[in-house]
Amino acid sequence: MKIKRAFIGLSVLCAIMLCSCSRTPGGIAPAGSPNGQASSQLPTATPASGSSDLSQSSRPDASTATSPAKPPALTQESIQIKLKQMTANEKIGQMVLAGIDGTTMNAQTKALIQDYQAGGIIFYKVNLANTRQATELINSLKDTNSRNSTPLWLSLDEEGGRVSRLPDELHKFPTNAVIGQANNEKFSFAAGSTIGLELRAYGLNMDFAPVLDINSNPNNPVIGNRSFGANAKVVSRLGVQTMNGLQSQSIVSVVKHFPGHGDTSIDSHIDLPVVQHDLNRLRSLELVPFAEAIKNKADAVMVAHILLPKIDATNPASFSKTIITGILRKELGFQGLVISDDMTMGAIATNYELGEAAVKAVLAGVDVILVGHEYEKEVKVILALRQAVKDKRISMDQLNTSVTRILTLKSKYGISDQKITEPNVAKLNAEVDKVMKLIQ
Repeated sequence: MKIKRAFIGLSVLCAIMLCSCSRTPGGIAPAGSPNGQASSQLPTATPASGSSDLSQSSRPDASTATSPAKPPALTQESIQIKLKQMTANEKIGQMVLAGIDGTTMNAQTKALIQDYQAGGIIFYKVNLANTRQATELINSLKDTNSRNSTPLWLSLDEEGGRVSRLPDELHKFPTNAVIGQANNEKFSFAAGSTIGLELRAYGLNMDFAPVLDINSNPNNPVIGNRSFGANAKVVSRLGVQTMNGLQSQSIVSVVKHFPGHGDTSIDSHIDLPVVQHDLNRLRSLELVPFAEAIKNKADAVMVAHILLPKIDATNPASFSKTIITGILRKELGFQGLVISDDMTMGAIATNYELGEAAVKAVLAGVDVILVGHEYEKEVKVILALRQAVKDKRISMDQLNTSVTRILTLKSKYGISDQKITEPNVAKLNAEVDKVMKLIQ
């Protein structure tokens, strides 16, 4: 009843302040579900529109996926009211994005959502076997979370090329290396927009893409053709266009891997890469695409598990206050969401205790901890964050700052737990084929 009263008050406040708030799906909704619980929907503002030179003929067909509603976003005052109604555990849950096992709802996934109030889910290839199964899984997640006060991030890595999590029925875009060789900004925007259209059709709302790493080391075992190339200007231009394309479809684009994973010789999925560059070198090369993305209204940045001893000799970038707060926030002026790379990767697992690493990441300025695998590890991170808040290592002010960013972005993009209908794969494939003609 407490949540219900809070959301009724919030809806009334928004109606008074914004007058034009509608009751469309994804808009402001009173606590009117049949069981009296709050609806986990937030209203939207229209994201940046992207490139103006994209012809209408190469834009994705809007009929392929249902367009999200665009009522006004929550005001900061309204968000602060919502924040005050949340418990500390609810706030901590919002700061965790978790992977799940299997292709159907199970007891552990249900517990992550209902008992630990995880703020989002990341999908891998093993979770999305085919379109029908993916639709059923995503709808079951939305339904399970509808009892919570805040909708879920539903995310994946859909970069194109070899990193694709969507079902194999869908036609795929080439690697970023191929796109970089074409060096066609119009195509990059159209590709980002079409991937965004696909994700939206599947009920997803966040993409860990594009890769903004500069492929300056040909022996790099993890980036390679995931990068647009070795030229900072090309990576910047094409990366920003891809980001804007995703945003144009109301998909949150998470640019990665800050401050640059392109000149590494170790795969961070296996162990911790060490990069012997100083800040001046980063400013001249690796940071350039990220600075351009931030200038062009990047909403979210993923921080890499790499050690840069000439900048921070002790902490990898993913929990370095010098890198996250000092460089990303203060020097580059980024005010959006900071997300860690997967904390179960070898770079962290073989060198640090998982719970403590998550706490250090938050203390350094990370807003969302990504824990991609194993339910026990996900719970361990959540419990470690709870204990750190209880012990006042993580202050309530810091917790509120991160959760405010999360709620603001969910509101801006109209994230909701509204169920989807099964996507029309033939239409989506036709859109991909149409865009591919731009570089054929």
